[in-house]
Amino acid sequence: MILYMLVAAITIGVACLVRKTAYIGHADRQRVLNTLCIAAIFTILTLLAALRIEVGNDYGTYVVTCHEIFQGGYVVTEPGYNLVVRILYTLSGSENYLLMFGVFGAAIVLIFLKCMYDGSDCFALSFLLFMLLGIYFRSFNTVRYYFALALALYAARFLVDIKEDTIQKIIKFVLVIAIAATFHKSVLVVIPLYLIARIPWNKWMYIAVALGGAGIYVFRDKVMELALLLYPSYKDTIYVDQIHSFTENAPMIARIIMVIVLCACCYKSAIVSRADNRMYLNMSIMALVLYVSCYWMPLVTRFGYYLITPQILLVPNVIFSINSADKRRKLIALTVLVALVIFAYFLKTASAEGIRVLPYKSWLFYDHRWLNQTDTF
Repeated sequence: MILYMLVAAITIGVACLVRKTAYIGHADRQRVLNTLCIAAIFTILTLLAALRIEVGNDYGTYVVTCHEIFQGGYVVTEPGYNLVVRILYTLSGSENYLLMFGVFGAAIVLIFLKCMYDGSDCFALSFLLFMLLGIYFRSFNTVRYYFALALALYAARFLVDIKEDTIQKIIKFVLVIAIAATFHKSVLVVIPLYLIARIPWNKWMYIAVALGGAGIYVFRDKVMELALLLYPSYKDTIYVDQIHSFTENAPMIARIIMVIVLCACCYKSAIVSRADNRMYLNMSIMALVLYVSCYWMPLVTRFGYYLITPQILLVPNVIFSINSADKRRKLIALTVLVALVIFAYFLKTASAEGIRVLPYKSWLFYDHRWLNQTDTF
């Protein structure tokens, strides 16, 4: 726990040195500083992800799956992931799952950093949310999903400004999602969801989204069948049979409502003239409907994260659209406070079944001969 707190504090501190604008005459110096700071953050986060062992609820499952992939056995993982595993194992000359976790850890961090630097009005605040909301640490679980999630956030950039070359940008968006789907097919849901979020909404769209949520609840058995097509590994498991209550999603619903309220208060300055912010706000509204109407679904977070992760870009963009420096400082302080509370709760539950990203263990302190025994897991 202390290690995670220390890493978060150090990397957030470094991120605060990153500026996308600089005083006249200091632009070149600031660009160099930005590059050095982001490189330092990338190195720290990649090393933490690459050096871990048995950290993550499904770490052992991935080890066994990679073994089956390399040996030509039956697996339910997607072809893009299978291909990367075969390439990595072939190049390393052994079933080097440590290399696999390291490569995917680096890719996830790199894509998220790129999205935050390009898409946020304040990289430091976006990065703070990335760390304190637990997005980075949760990526130690289901690395295929978080790689697809990172690509989905990257793909959204092509929808931000589609006034020119509309068809080409939509094709690029779909192409990136298609690539992501070869690692985790659930990402295909973002094609209709992101396109719906991008179009201008009127009052009838809000009504349609609400009715859609009600329809999902009414026809939940059919919806579950469709969800299991995207998550076949959940079939006939305890996850599907478990009974879920509305209160389980209450913290996430409260977070989404706070973001929506923030956007409503700054609607004229931050939303009306910004296509990206409008799209991200619409995603949050859709996420609210999803979490309320699908509280019974064990897979709801897997779909919901595609809609709420862009909040790490939306919140800084909204706050920095405010002209009053005093109001900005107060909202930044409030955002940091809320994020710290969420981070504290995350750390408290990080060792629980279903997460298990604590305690942190590194393969540096294990016998490498033992690590080569796949059946240990």
